[in-house]
Amino acid sequence: MRPNKMLAAIVAGLLWSQLVSGQMLDKGNFLVGTNVGFSRAQTENSVTSSGDEEKGEGPSSMQFNIAPNIGYFLADNFTLGIGLDYTLASVKQPNEDRTDDSDLLFGPFARYYFPINNDMAVFFVTTFGFGNSTDETLIGENTKRINTNIFAVGAGPGFTIFSSDGIGIEAIFKYNYARSTFDTEDAGVKVTTKSITNQFDIGLGIQLYFGGMKRIWS
Repeated sequence: MRPNKMLAAIVAGLLWSQLVSGQMLDKGNFLVGTNVGFSRAQTENSVTSSGDEEKGEGPSSMQFNIAPNIGYFLADNFTLGIGLDYTLASVKQPNEDRTDDSDLLFGPFARYYFPINNDMAVFFVTTFGFGNSTDETLIGENTKRINTNIFAVGAGPGFTIFSSDGIGIEAIFKYNYARSTFDTEDAGVKVTTKSITNQFDIGLGIQLYFGGMKRIWS
């Protein structure tokens, strides 16, 4: 290949790469991907029985979660979507051995990107989750397995690097807040327990960016 043709091919390749990267965050595009995260959570319990409320330290846990998602760009740099979040946790009750539990949440998310250049961007993400939680909780002197509903919200910054073929590799640092309330009985007395969980999550992910209903590099 002659030097001038080789130079032209290189320039054309660079221009194509910039074009593809610039299109990734345009209105009308899609993203599909998943994130994997690790976190440590601390829970505070509020137990109400016969009108009396008692607050105390709840379980702490080390958590692993995987969160697939799909989103649509309603405007340039802004996407709204739906995601799942499955969390597996190793839980340490106060003065008790560790046990395992799991959460499955489903809900919307929103992202806004701040492009740095054609192949990098900072973004801010907000997530909401609704679903079921299965936990082992200390009620009185007994540990009981409780099924309950849970609500969670998370928010934080992220950073992504785009490749020229529509793939984004990203890192996210996110604060998550979760709340659950359930009723049970202890010795014939109705007991209401409210749990508040605070955690910081560090995750890595991969996203595929599509233009319309086809991949933007097709």
